[in-house]
Amino acid sequence: MELIINGTMQKLEVKTIQDVVEYFGLSGKPIVVEADGEVLVLEQWAHTTVRDGMKIELVHFVGGG
Repeated sequence: MELIINGTMQKLEVKTIQDVVEYFGLSGKPIVVEADGEVLVLEQWAHTTVRDGMKIELVHFVGGG
């Protein structure tokens, strides 16, 4: 399936937003997920099915000083 992740076309074999988060190794990290313009809370990830062409933004926080 082709998805647009953070502005880049990606071909992934995933079914849910949770699968996408796990694919990128971001499980358990403080991130925000937006799918087609809607911010999803953690509880929605496993139940939100992805579809071809979906635009997903994965925003993770980086500490620094």
